[in-house]
Amino acid sequence: MSFAEDIGRPGAAEPKLRLVAQTDGEAALWASFAGAKQASEFCNAWLAIQCRNVPDVQAGLLLLQEGRGRFTPAAIWPDRARDVTHLAKTAQQALAEKRGVVLAGRDGASEVAYPLELDGAVHGAVVLEVRATGAALQAALRQLHWGAGWLETLFRRRQASMDAEQLRRTAIALDVAAVAGEHARLHAAAVAVATDLATRLNCRRVCLGLAKHRGARLVAVSHTAWFEEKAQTVAAIEAAMEEVLDQDAAVLLPALPETARRIAVAATELGRLSGATTVASIPLTAGPRTIGVLTFEREGEAFDATTLRMLEAVGHALGPLIVAKAEGEKLVTGRIATMAGDALRAVFGPRRPALKLALAAALALGAWLAVATGEFRVAAKAAIEGSVQRAAVAPFEGFVATAPARAGDVVEEGQVLATLDDRELKLEAARWRAEREQQLLRYQEALGKQDRAQARMLAAQVRQTEAQLALVEGKLARAQVRAPFRGIVVSGDLSQQLGAPVETGKVLFEIAPLDGFRVVLQVDERDMRYVAEGQGGELVLTGLSGQSFPVAISKVTPVANAQDGRNVFRVEAAVTDPAARLRPGMEGVAKLSVEDRSLVWIWTRSLVDWVRMSLWTWLP
Repeated sequence: MSFAEDIGRPGAAEPKLRLVAQTDGEAALWASFAGAKQASEFCNAWLAIQCRNVPDVQAGLLLLQEGRGRFTPAAIWPDRARDVTHLAKTAQQALAEKRGVVLAGRDGASEVAYPLELDGAVHGAVVLEVRATGAALQAALRQLHWGAGWLETLFRRRQASMDAEQLRRTAIALDVAAVAGEHARLHAAAVAVATDLATRLNCRRVCLGLAKHRGARLVAVSHTAWFEEKAQTVAAIEAAMEEVLDQDAAVLLPALPETARRIAVAATELGRLSGATTVASIPLTAGPRTIGVLTFEREGEAFDATTLRMLEAVGHALGPLIVAKAEGEKLVTGRIATMAGDALRAVFGPRRPALKLALAAALALGAWLAVATGEFRVAAKAAIEGSVQRAAVAPFEGFVATAPARAGDVVEEGQVLATLDDRELKLEAARWRAEREQQLLRYQEALGKQDRAQARMLAAQVRQTEAQLALVEGKLARAQVRAPFRGIVVSGDLSQQLGAPVETGKVLFEIAPLDGFRVVLQVDERDMRYVAEGQGGELVLTGLSGQSFPVAISKVTPVANAQDGRNVFRVEAAVTDPAARLRPGMEGVAKLSVEDRSLVWIWTRSLVDWVRMSLWTWLP
């Protein structure tokens, strides 16, 4: 039965509070509770007070959170030797439901549990084994509810202590980082950091070393500008640092409970050589990597857990600065080696699974490309032209009268494309006809008079006049520009030039037949070695991108033309299966089939050719 259910039960009797005189034992409990300096003393006194204020309590258990999701007994009443494991189930339910619960216990007793919350987070639970029912259980729950507020002091005190300790660690770490930032060179920064830490922690010696390929290299020693690299002490310090690098964890001597399982053979030997009673080696980290080690030696007081946390914070803050200064002093070759090492660690290290999968996929793809083959084809811009193309030109000088046809029109043989103004020609033809009639009359008169000389002269003039008339009538017949055959007007539009003058021989229209086409390809000079007559391929036009047309090369022109800054050759091809929708002037891309080649060669041939030419150009 839950607390809420028991409170809401109709007819529930109001619990009766007992007024009792405070005994000497109770006074001692309150005094212990008020003056508690340790968390265990505070919890024991609080639980004892709750058990005394609730009638008929047989046992009590207080659980507090010690780790993430882990709750341990902080106090047991009446004594810690009492077996209260049977209360764990009730405490677990209260923690899971985050509310007070009442469950039936053993031997007719009831188990009352209440969660301890602060700012919405559960910090623990209290469970009492009570021989009571009804209103007494309600009173017990209410007492625990009120008493839980007293534990808030403990929780807030803990949180304040943790926050203060974290701020202190952060402040020290930032101070040490600031000391390192004051120096541009790595060695100067390392000596300054080591000296500052030695002064802060009252150490005999503090050393800073960097990780190298197979071990550690000592870089700086506190209060020392230089040191003998081959000295026995230096070797011992570097061995202690390598011990930390191998385990990727701090090593303390004497060890704390959390570091007791770590190997400290080199640290012990260093303490023996230097005479230090306390040795601590802390890793310097930059992201996921351990890039160096700080080693501390001092006499007397050992390093406690609080100091260890502070030194680890210093290692986290100092590591990136040390890495930046070390990288800044490397030569180009050293930086390349570092980048290569980082890449190898990312590939073969325990982390970055996504990178490993991507690399494996890339290798598999590369292996497939190395053996896979495909059809090699040469691509070139293409345009459709008529197999025969006729020009309709101006037969004489004149002016445009009509122009019913324009580019794109399909015309029949003999259809009028345009008409030139023939009014002057008609007048001239009438003049020549009148002149001929007059000359014929005079000729008849000469014949009547039997004037043979005059008749012969007049006959010559008549023939001359008829020739002029025939010339004018010929021009009149050609005043209408007609289509020479059935086809499509490829170019020419005079509809906007009516009345405009034209010269003799000027191209007015270009006409191509509808049943014969050729494809003109502009092949790059780098691809001409793969092109030959009779070679087949496919053509895809911009206006008909969903359909391809088979083509075959019919002519290769051995003359290059400059186009868009590069040399191209004109190659003609025939459409082997023409469609009714093809029209001269259409453009697209043609691909000529060469042979099967490796996909890697197909995709990289242009780059390889460029590299070859570049090397040929620049190498002596």
